[in-house]
Amino acid sequence: MRKTIYLTCCLLALLIGSGSAWALSLNEAMSALPAAKEAGLLGEQSNGYLGVVRASGNAAEVAQQINAARKAEYQKVARDNGISLNDVELIAGQKAIDRTPRGQYIKLNGQWRQK
Repeated sequence: MRKTIYLTCCLLALLIGSGSAWALSLNEAMSALPAAKEAGLLGEQSNGYLGVVRASGNAAEVAQQINAARKAEYQKVARDNGISLNDVELIAGQKAIDRTPRGQYIKLNGQWRQK
């Protein structure tokens, strides 16, 4: 049974994968996030999601993977607490900006700036 599931997953990965580049997993994106923030490639936004400060390497893909996971979690929190998704996003965005270390990027009033 496990072998069948494994083979099915491998086949799906081959069918879905792009020719020369494989998509990052969420774990890989999470591992790459600190370095991308330190390098000034990604930053926190007030809407609760990561933004691309400078497009380089796989920064956009890292942001996409993490933002998808964040959105899923925000939706769960909103549903569980009977509040709007927008409210959860804004609260999460403010917390992320507050926790961003000095020297990393945040987006305020539509402009990227170092904290």
